[in-house]
Amino acid sequence: MNYKEFNVNYKDAGNGSIEGYASTWIREPDSYGDIVKKGAFTDTLKTRWNGGKGIPLLWAHQMDTLSSFIGTADAEEDEKGLHFVAQFDGTDEAQRVRELYKDGRLSKFSFAYDIREQGPVTLEDGRKANELRDLDLFEISCVCVPANDDAGVVEVKASAPETKDTEPEEKAGRRNSAKDADAIREAITLLQGVLGELDEEATTETEEDKAEVNAAAEEPEQSNAVKAELLEYIKNSTEESK
Repeated sequence: MNYKEFNVNYKDAGNGSIEGYASTWIREPDSYGDIVKKGAFTDTLKTRWNGGKGIPLLWAHQMDTLSSFIGTADAEEDEKGLHFVAQFDGTDEAQRVRELYKDGRLSKFSFAYDIREQGPVTLEDGRKANELRDLDLFEISCVCVPANDDAGVVEVKASAPETKDTEPEEKAGRRNSAKDADAIREAITLLQGVLGELDEEATTETEEDKAEVNAAAEEPEQSNAVKAELLEYIKNSTEESK
């Protein structure tokens, strides 16, 4: 049994899924000196994985450890390579792997295979390579180190969008209910009434009052400042309660 490693992208769906390419048709030899011919997986997908059988998604090719079976993949060949989408299981081990891909700490994968047909080939630049022409696919694995950097992740997603933690419904200094808004509007109405009465008193003041006001003209106009602050508060509170 042989192994090939490639890059992976992450996508959440349900318990989590990962979508990418297990192999590509790039004519660049990998670390083993191999290239994969387009169509190399055609037969194995029709025979071994025909009828809806899911390809095992493993951790690091560990077939002898039950906890290393972390999901199931479906694969098909396209113009770029062997495209796959794998659904993670809900186990702790599978979800840990999913988190590592999501965080970007893992980005590679590998697949296990037997060779049905291969042969030497000369590339356009004159280099020699071993061309894998017909492969029997056994599994796809999540690993740390790839043999071919060309194959990688397309997307990682979840069936339900991840939500951010919400703030508590009650928070000091924060109005968060219709009841609070009604109370604010009632207080504003009362304040407006008080200011209106102050204005009426100001227009009906006596000559004696005017004399007293003139005598204190040099003192700070504290009442006007208070009135201005109240008006500003009313304006701001009205806008916030809309």
